[in-house]
Amino acid sequence: MLHWSSMTQTAEGRKITGVVFTDLGRAASFLSVEQVQSTLRRKVGFTPYPGTLNLRLETDEAMEFWREMRERRGIEIVSQDPAHCRARCFLVKIEGRHRGAVVLPEVANYPEDKIEVIAPVRLKDELRIEDGERVTIEFMD
Repeated sequence: MLHWSSMTQTAEGRKITGVVFTDLGRAASFLSVEQVQSTLRRKVGFTPYPGTLNLRLETDEAMEFWREMRERRGIEIVSQDPAHCRARCFLVKIEGRHRGAVVLPEVANYPEDKIEVIAPVRLKDELRIEDGERVTIEFMD
């Protein structure tokens, strides 16, 4: 198991670190829609594992960096199913070695301190991490 306790929350350059946490699991249904999977395959280059790795930002510096990233256009993902919201993605590298994307749902009152990361694999298993541990992502676009 990786231990990130000595790592501090940073937003250096295009990198940001957050704390892993379990959330409601709503992304799984969105990511399981065939049309969404097809769009993601085409636009981000992989079919995502049907779930996200949730990161909670803990510092003002990290929150400001994320606010700035949210202002960017990103990669638009649209579901034809009205039960699902629109989203934007930003390509990232996870822990310097795994490709992925941050998914930003376009919904009112989405938490400013939350980042949802997708990848072709279940990241908790691949990184051998649990809730409470820290993960760093680097924005590629």
